[in-house]
Amino acid sequence: MNAPVPAPWVRTRLRAAPAAAAALAVLVALTACLAAAVPRAVDRYEDAGLLHAVRQARPDRTTLQITAPQPDFALASDRRSAALRPGPLGRQYERLLKTVPRALPVDRAQSAYGVRTTDNLAVPDPWLPRPSGLPARVALVAQSGVGAHAAVRAGRLPRAGADVEATTAGVEAAVTAATAESLHIEVGSVIHVPAVARAPLAVRITGILAPRDPAGAYWSTQPLLRTPALMRLPTPGPDPETYWLGALLLAPEAAPALLGTRGDPVRTWFVAPDTDRLRAHELGALTSAVAALEAGPALQRARDLTDAGTEITTDLDEVLGSFARLRSGIGSLVAVAVVGAGTVAVVVLLMAGGLAADRRRTELALLRARGASLRGLAGRLCAETAVVAVPAGALGLAAALLALPEGRTAYAVTAAVAVTATACAALPLRAALGHRTVRVTAPREDVTGLRPSRRRTVAEVTLLVLAAAAVEALRRQGTSAGRLVSAAPVSVGLIAALVLVRAYPVLLRAASRPAARLRGLVAPLSLARAGRAPSASSVLPLLALLTALTTAAFGGSVLAGVADARDRAALLTVGADARVDAASPLPTGLAERVRVLGGVRGVAAVSIAYEAKPGDGQDSVPLVGVDPGAYGELATGTDLGPFSVRELSRAPGNGVLPALASPSVATTYGTGPFRVRLEDGGEITVRIALVRQRTPAVPGADFLVVDRTGLDAAAGRPTSLLITGGGVDAGALRAATTGGGGGVTASVRVRSEERAAYADSPLQSGAERVYAAAVAAGAGYAVLALFLALLRAAPERTALLARLRTMGLTRAAGRRLLLLESLPQSVLAAAGGTLTGWATIRLLSPGIELTTIALPTAQPALVQAELHMDTWSLTAPAVAVVATTAGVAGVQAWWTGRRGSTTELRAGDGR
Repeated sequence: MNAPVPAPWVRTRLRAAPAAAAALAVLVALTACLAAAVPRAVDRYEDAGLLHAVRQARPDRTTLQITAPQPDFALASDRRSAALRPGPLGRQYERLLKTVPRALPVDRAQSAYGVRTTDNLAVPDPWLPRPSGLPARVALVAQSGVGAHAAVRAGRLPRAGADVEATTAGVEAAVTAATAESLHIEVGSVIHVPAVARAPLAVRITGILAPRDPAGAYWSTQPLLRTPALMRLPTPGPDPETYWLGALLLAPEAAPALLGTRGDPVRTWFVAPDTDRLRAHELGALTSAVAALEAGPALQRARDLTDAGTEITTDLDEVLGSFARLRSGIGSLVAVAVVGAGTVAVVVLLMAGGLAADRRRTELALLRARGASLRGLAGRLCAETAVVAVPAGALGLAAALLALPEGRTAYAVTAAVAVTATACAALPLRAALGHRTVRVTAPREDVTGLRPSRRRTVAEVTLLVLAAAAVEALRRQGTSAGRLVSAAPVSVGLIAALVLVRAYPVLLRAASRPAARLRGLVAPLSLARAGRAPSASSVLPLLALLTALTTAAFGGSVLAGVADARDRAALLTVGADARVDAASPLPTGLAERVRVLGGVRGVAAVSIAYEAKPGDGQDSVPLVGVDPGAYGELATGTDLGPFSVRELSRAPGNGVLPALASPSVATTYGTGPFRVRLEDGGEITVRIALVRQRTPAVPGADFLVVDRTGLDAAAGRPTSLLITGGGVDAGALRAATTGGGGGVTASVRVRSEERAAYADSPLQSGAERVYAAAVAAGAGYAVLALFLALLRAAPERTALLARLRTMGLTRAAGRRLLLLESLPQSVLAAAGGTLTGWATIRLLSPGIELTTIALPTAQPALVQAELHMDTWSLTAPAVAVVATTAGVAGVQAWWTGRRGSTTELRAGDGR
């Protein structure tokens, strides 16, 4: 008879507890998915932010412009001409591309080379437009690839033979449609460009072109190639002299002809970066590459290939530096939420392993008593857990990679592997720690009865000192503290957890004495039960809850501070919920048409003279004429310099107008009467009666506000409408303004649109989404930690309740008992979390500066975004913790009452 084959350990354990295995798999898969998604989400929004920053800067700033002077005059004329022909320039172009570091990807399709004049030449042809009587000027450009980047709208592309020299009398050229329209150029037109010591160079126009990609680097590195410019001379007076400037596009083979002109031709190679291949995590290497090209070894290699006087210019380094500063400020704060949520997730994984170890304490103790070694026991438990955790971790990683296809894979894999390894190690380590010594029964580790050892005290003091030092360093250094910023909530939560764990037994013992004198059984029994909870099981849930509550409070305050700063900046910029501005008086009746629009609550019509000159007339100060009643209501409602209507109203028969002024204007002109010369030449006399820092009509720091009835009819006509209302329809407002007639062009600005424009970078919007998701994930894991802590004691509570029910305890008393037993730790965590959140914000607010994150495109002096306390973020999560605890206890009591007491009172039940 064959001996029975023992069933495999892993299969037996999984079949014995399939629900626990499934729950562990779900937890690991979810945690691995979130952990793997974080680095890819950060990469995605950072890459999008870099792409946005580079594209917003325009190609004229981001393209590498390599410029070499014309060949040496000592060379023979044929050698000078040969140096400008397409062949040599093309070979130099290919070699120059090899000198560009690999960190800087090149867009060859938008790059080009050629020859252009640096001095714009005045052409004498009288048929070209002359707005101020000055002759038009042209730039001659012989650039490669014109045919590939433009469509011929009329005529043909220019041509040139191989024999073009500096003495050539005439060449062909093309112009863009915009240049042809502005300079009145047609196919067949001839433009005479001044030459050196000979007759002018005749440039015949053979074609009119339409750029295929006008915004691309080929046409926008030198915008003059596609769009002419109306240039203004720096002459005094209200009407400066102007002239037209356009570009004539020659065939590349005609470049030697430029040597015979007075335009000082130069050789150019434009290298456009491939913006689609730029990656934010390569920002350091990219910045180094640009520096090497501008003033480093790459520049020297370029000079060796072209000319000793070659220069490389670009503003790409400034664009990258600005993005790096914004990214640094945002990244340090996003890391706060990510590290906080990650810490809570790790605690939950450890608690899940601890829960499994506690449930199987008797089984593991029996195995140790029968001779199982710690190494063998830990190995079996690790294998048992790995069979569930590894596939779940792989599934979570795959889900993250599919959901976020962009970003670095290595970091995502590392994060998922770390989660899986933590899940696999939690149960074996907890079991090995609890069964180091073979015991028949486990010792009691009551919270109120256990005295901490000296080693634990030393370890706790060490952690306390390190965490306090980290918080102090962060307070001193602010967001420049690097990784300390991300560890702030964890550090403060660790400090609070260590303190509260020590204070918890003292508080329980203090509460137990008066409770013992009460007549009822529920209160003293619940406190006694809370005091019998294992002390080791209280640290991790408390740390998880404190970290999650601190992170939520800190994160909510950051988001609230950013939102408040944007709201304030938009209000200061617009001055109301919406405004209509025009350079000349608005049409009569426009204010009434706007007032009847939906969502409009009030309209304040004002006249603004930006060139009013007080005193001696040397400086200009914006003069605002208002209706004191409507404008005072607006200023009070927006809290932008509220004032008393009586103090600003004009007194009948008094020629001196009371004025509201900014502090700088009040300091300059004092409180006595002084004259103000208006834009139309009229004068008024004002006296500063009120001083305010802000006023709705003018966002600047200098202004004067007077009663509009004291101005003459022309100066008092409204030029702006300040509109209030919670639901102003921007489209309807623009339609009403456009349909006003009167030949006046008015601009419309809406506060909500202005506010949305502040978050103009994907870096900001993406960081806010990741931040909010991390805070939400941390809160979810905190609730799970709370649930695991309650689940750990659920069997004992159920058995106790069943036994007490047989002794006459009512269902209502049973519900109160479970509720009061679970409340001490949750109330302690809620109170501690609120306190740590408040302390974190108070401690770190001096070093946290939110202006760069909230308002990257706003004026720095307009508003300063500061980290301040957000009451809702501070109290709502704490209340939710207590409510969740009460809800779980109530559900447990209800479910126990439905099941009955027979199962819980079996003979030999070890619970």
